[in-house]
Amino acid sequence: MIQVIKNIFKVEDLRKRIIYTLALLIVFRIGAHITIPGINSKSLAAFFAANSKGLLGHLDMFSGGALRQMTIFALGVMPYISASIIIQLLTAVFPSLERLSQEGEAGRHKITQYTRYGTIVLGFIQGLGIAIGLESMGLNGNSVILSGMSVWTFRFVTVITLTAGTAFVMWLGEQISERGIGNGISLIIFVGIVVRIPIAFLQTIALVQTSAISILSILFVAVLIVVVVGSVIFMEIAVRKIPVQYAKRQVGTKLMGGQFSNLPLKINAAGVIPPIFASSILAFPATLTGFVQIDWVQDIGNQLTPGRLLYNILFVLLIFFFCFFYTAIQYNPVKIAEELKRYGGFVPGIRPGKKTAEYLNAVLTRLTFGGAVYLSLICVLPSILYVYLQMPFAFGGTALLIVVGVALETVQQIETFLLNQSYDGFLKKGPRRKRY
Repeated sequence: MIQVIKNIFKVEDLRKRIIYTLALLIVFRIGAHITIPGINSKSLAAFFAANSKGLLGHLDMFSGGALRQMTIFALGVMPYISASIIIQLLTAVFPSLERLSQEGEAGRHKITQYTRYGTIVLGFIQGLGIAIGLESMGLNGNSVILSGMSVWTFRFVTVITLTAGTAFVMWLGEQISERGIGNGISLIIFVGIVVRIPIAFLQTIALVQTSAISILSILFVAVLIVVVVGSVIFMEIAVRKIPVQYAKRQVGTKLMGGQFSNLPLKINAAGVIPPIFASSILAFPATLTGFVQIDWVQDIGNQLTPGRLLYNILFVLLIFFFCFFYTAIQYNPVKIAEELKRYGGFVPGIRPGKKTAEYLNAVLTRLTFGGAVYLSLICVLPSILYVYLQMPFAFGGTALLIVVGVALETVQQIETFLLNQSYDGFLKKGPRRKRY
């Protein structure tokens, strides 16, 4: 491992990308501690301490604690994620957007612009909702808003600050993706979760010392974490290899072809996207119900908090939807079958063309269903243990899935850089000669 770390810093481009990524993540963490004007920090901290187990605590996870402190980055990446969902769904529905997405770099740039505009609009709406919601927050008559500030002044300052903060976080994520290492938005969520681990660890120790939880419960949670992490790693790298054989062809005086290869299909092709998108969508109705003081609306809002029955059902359904949706975007069985037929490839025992496409579609459907079941179990079961059995599994399966998935993705990118420079990476596959 020490040699791998040395190799990382030997590759100049990789070294610059890592330093650049770390610098921008530090900027994000600094902004996550700058409170928006007009907030009574003590009253806000007391309110979150009393309501940290519900929706607010779940949303605070994605902002890296910025929502709890109501900082300029309180909205985090949620508006950007929501805008990405809307744009990608519209791309699948409207042919004009689909054609635009297939026009190469220019088309993708246009789609990115639409996503940015959508992020600003959603940031403005959510910022206004938070400003109005803050006016009703507080415990024992202590408002979270400082006295002496008019309502509309507070709303204007809050909306502008939160929208600008969201735009800046979006820019940070895009810069990390382009000039750094890893996916910028995913890394921002990753850092927001990881920085809370030491605090959660200290809180768990305090609970053990006060006999609030037993050592047996801690051991059970430790085993559960190991199982979850191992399952995530196994499923994220697992692939189904479809055997492909290429027909022999006469090229001049030589007989070419007749080779065997395979078509790797990931079991979880969508990665951590489904649970992130599902959480983002469920946050909207749950947030809105919190602003409507009607009994039956409040009951629905309570059921839309993480760990509740209605939330879990909708969460699982959305995970299944986004798993199949993203797999359909990444893999087109008809196109793959056409490419194989064009280059003389075929799946043994399957006729080229339509039959191959049907076979690939059936395999993808089974793989995607298995991947959706795996994601649902990982995301829902730990939350149920935390809510109903009071197990100290504070981050839940979604957080662990994001942490492990993003870490694997980033490590794979670093591995690619090292292999391209003929250095040994994290996964050694035999001796390599250093390129001079």
